[in-house]
Amino acid sequence: MRLSQFSLGGTAAIITSMGLIAGLSYADNPKASIVGGLLIIAVADNISDSFGIHVYKESESSDRRDVFLTTVGNFLVRLLITLSFVLMVLVLPPAILIWSSPLWGLLLLTAISYNIARLRHSSPLREVILHLVVAVVVIAASGYAGHVIASRLG
Repeated sequence: MRLSQFSLGGTAAIITSMGLIAGLSYADNPKASIVGGLLIIAVADNISDSFGIHVYKESESSDRRDVFLTTVGNFLVRLLITLSFVLMVLVLPPAILIWSSPLWGLLLLTAISYNIARLRHSSPLREVILHLVVAVVVIAASGYAGHVIASRLG
């Protein structure tokens, strides 16, 4: 699998999963809410995203094999990464999950960012920091939104 196939779906799955966990951790039944949300992402959002990539690759007049491999690669990477977060939610207590899921996601994102920087012959530190800042903003905004919603509606 090429890095471009992994990085496309991987970053989406990582950031979406971390944001969902941060946002839904304030729900009345966070474990059920988070697992349900992650499974919806693993299926519905993943199919939607993979189909969008499929159509995009076709519009670029890519060969059929490349279109197929990119579509399937994106789907599988997103599915596996999202399921890794589901497993964490099912196994870990909430007090540990709130810290371990961002740590896991940021570690995965760091690995992807580092490899992209090496491939592009650019500064790995710069790429990693830039991508981690985006992820932290998503986590913080999602956590804040979840807190506000829980306090207003709960």
